[in-house]
Amino acid sequence: MVQLHVKRGDESQFLFNSTADVPLESLIEQVTAIYNGRLKVERICSEVPELAEHGITLPPNMQGLTDDQIVDLKLHDEWEDKCIPSGGAEFKKDEIGRRNGHAPNEKMKDVLKKTMDEAKALISKKQAQANVCVTMEMVKEALDLLRGAVMIVYPMGLPPHDPIRMELEDKEDLAGTQASLQVIPAEEGQLWWAGKEMQRSKKLQDYVGKNEKTKIVVKLQKRGQGAPAREPLVTEEQQKQMMLHYHRRQEELKKLEEADDDDAYLHSDWSDRQALKKQFQGLTNIKWGPR
Repeated sequence: MVQLHVKRGDESQFLFNSTADVPLESLIEQVTAIYNGRLKVERICSEVPELAEHGITLPPNMQGLTDDQIVDLKLHDEWEDKCIPSGGAEFKKDEIGRRNGHAPNEKMKDVLKKTMDEAKALISKKQAQANVCVTMEMVKEALDLLRGAVMIVYPMGLPPHDPIRMELEDKEDLAGTQASLQVIPAEEGQLWWAGKEMQRSKKLQDYVGKNEKTKIVVKLQKRGQGAPAREPLVTEEQQKQMMLHYHRRQEELKKLEEADDDDAYLHSDWSDRQALKKQFQGLTNIKWGPR
């Protein structure tokens, strides 16, 4: 299998295995799907701590309002009585007014947080350092873990406007958000290798050959963003090793110079056996060179 180290810009993302004869159209779609799937897991995981601490989100027309404003406008959260966490709720007011404050108990909080950590570990960028390839099955497993944890804590489900439920049902609206800039539509994805765009009409072996043990670094780019920066000749790890070797060498030379200083007296005037003879012959303090 050809191993692809997928990067976005200079940032490592994940490892992916593929055959050399795979059409690049299919390869780009698979890589883009995993990339976007990891982003979805990360977005859900960013909301889980808030769900654990402050409960479900308020309806959009109630978010950010004070208690007095809600009373004055005669607004009511119909989902508050429907979406009750298992084991009862503990009130913890959300200071920014985004969630209703009816948080799960400590046991249910642990369920959410432990599951979140497991899901993040499955699609973590550290998997590349451990030489573990990420697959779409792993992304789906992470999503299923999060879905299961939410169902355990909230058996009646989350309200339809809750961002976690919207993400799990693929109904999220990212328009106008920073997250929307990170997502790459499958039809707009591009793979770059060795400073060249890999054309969708070709196969992977047209670029890297038929050797199934090849390892390459590819960069995922969105159409229209131009060519990504090329990979440096020396990796960050190699640079660290070179700097470490240079530092050690400098220390060794320093120790050698200190050892040489022990014999420095041999160059002193008083240690010169011919000093007296030179003095009588008038050969002291002679300097060679133009006046």
